[in-house]
Amino acid sequence: MVLRDFLAVPYLLRAEAIESKPGRWLIRVAYPELPGCTVEGAVVEDALMELERRRIEIIVGLVEQGQQPPVPRPPLAAADPLWAAHDLGLSERVAQLLSSPPKQ
Repeated sequence: MVLRDFLAVPYLLRAEAIESKPGRWLIRVAYPELPGCTVEGAVVEDALMELERRRIEIIVGLVEQGQQPPVPRPPLAAADPLWAAHDLGLSERVAQLLSSPPKQ
């Protein structure tokens, strides 16, 4: 598998409302199958976008370190990780890694 494949793996999404202080609620979203991939926020949409950024950054970091990210199920054939990276405003480095031809 190459980086593009790892980024197309569908992870289970967990979302819950948590009371951070009495009467103050936040949303916590996570990909529990991907260690360290949890975000809390006041707005669901913002938390989900930040979670996607974190998912991509974690996977890219693992691949760059020569480690394989968890692959609990096969990659989605229709996924477009390059589009997601651009849409989320991720660094040009991530876009370059995805645009590069796979190493043989």
